[in-house]
Amino acid sequence: MEQEEDNNVAATNHVHEDNSEEDLGEDISEEGDVGGLYKKIVREGQGEATTPEGSEVFVHYVGRLTDGTVFDSSRERHELFSFKLGEGQVIRAWDVGVKTMKKGEVAILTCSPTYGYGERGNPPNIPPNSQLAFEVEVFYWKGENVTEDGGVMKIVLKKGENFQTPNNRAEVTVHVVGHYDDHEFEDRTLTFTLGEGEDHGVVEGVELALEKMEKEEKAEVTVKPKYAYGDKGSEELGIPPNATLQYDVEMLDLKKAREGWEMDLSEKLEMSKSVKEKGTEFFKGGKYERALKEYKRFLTLLDSDNDKSDEEVKSMLLKGHLNVSACLLKLGQHYETIGSCEKALELDQDNIKAYFRRGQAQLFLGNFDEAKSDFQEVLKREPRNKAAQDKITVANKRIQQVREKERKLYSNMFEKFAAQDERKAAHNGSHTEKEETKTDTLSEEKSANKDEVNSLSDDQEAERAACDDSHTENEESTMETQSEGKNETVDVTSSLYDEKEQEEDKVSDVQIEDADSKEKKEVDDL
Repeated sequence: MEQEEDNNVAATNHVHEDNSEEDLGEDISEEGDVGGLYKKIVREGQGEATTPEGSEVFVHYVGRLTDGTVFDSSRERHELFSFKLGEGQVIRAWDVGVKTMKKGEVAILTCSPTYGYGERGNPPNIPPNSQLAFEVEVFYWKGENVTEDGGVMKIVLKKGENFQTPNNRAEVTVHVVGHYDDHEFEDRTLTFTLGEGEDHGVVEGVELALEKMEKEEKAEVTVKPKYAYGDKGSEELGIPPNATLQYDVEMLDLKKAREGWEMDLSEKLEMSKSVKEKGTEFFKGGKYERALKEYKRFLTLLDSDNDKSDEEVKSMLLKGHLNVSACLLKLGQHYETIGSCEKALELDQDNIKAYFRRGQAQLFLGNFDEAKSDFQEVLKREPRNKAAQDKITVANKRIQQVREKERKLYSNMFEKFAAQDERKAAHNGSHTEKEETKTDTLSEEKSANKDEVNSLSDDQEAERAACDDSHTENEESTMETQSEGKNETVDVTSSLYDEKEQEEDKVSDVQIEDADSKEKKEVDDL
């Protein structure tokens, strides 16, 4: 890396010599802006692909004024700079220039003020109406996260038109080319309804990416195993287990599905039943996120004030909220589960499933009293419900564990304070006893000294008295030092005691957490 930077510095110096001869490279200004932006390649990049718009690109750069003064440098900070290309996060020269660059390429971008900081400049480092030169090296880029876990990434190769993206259940026509390493396993054009890709051999990751694509957009999509063929792979396509796949996807056409406001009630009910059935298929297959999406669409179709008075609509809305709560519970989204159950209870205040699922969510969140209350509501309506009885047992156990932990915590705290008080009292008693002993000794010594003094001359007596006073002061000083040392010992012992108690508390917390994990598994299995 150091050698690379040295080479780049040398290349930059060479470019500045060339700049004096007006060798600025190729004019890459946008149409109608002749002379606005020049690009001179210092080192060729790798492959054919240029940096795609919409991607997050990572670069090193050095910015200079026309006199060679460096006004900014990521290299001096020893840290790559990143930005989203084509989204106005940087000056125009960068958005226009970097999209022409390949991975590993080094180029000098020389821009007029209209592609830089304009008439105002960027005080104090960049004067008004400044022409600027940037040495830029593209290291790598990465795409948009289609999924929160990074399992599907999308890089736009060609922008679509009019920001027109498909809605749920839209009909799409796409061209898909799939690669694993150097093996091309798929190249086809097909038309299908979003949400039914699996029926047409389209992996989940590609379908999720299509939901975020515009009409006529081209994209490179990276799909990790979880959203492709998983740990089984596909023998038919020559894809091994746990393979990450690359797809080139083009959205050729799309026809949006009709929205709820475009349908009458009978159409909504018919469409809702179809959507609900699809959601149930996903749920039974363990695809809870896809099921959740279908159930939410189901609710969106029916959940309008005008339709809620219809009994069939109310019944279907209740089922929808219950199904959403089941998905959320499986996905571990417990606060959202509680909200969904409460919406179900607004429609049916005696619904056993709503109370039970809300109780499960409360149990997971550690709200044991609230969980117990919900399971008791179930038993009020269905006294022989064994699952609810078991959950109450679990809740009672957890409530007792919490109370026991609190009792132990306070008990340890009071015992610790009592022990500290005993140690202080013992120390004070020992200190007093030793002081008395020292005082008696000093008194005896002074008495003996008096007898000696009486037999001495006046001069000797004065000298002896001075020595005696000095001796007494030393003894008292020694006593004070010893006392301070004992006090320090008590403080250190107390500190160690506290640390020991804290360590015991930590061990206790770990044991409780282990109990929680086991408890949660039991709850989920019921």
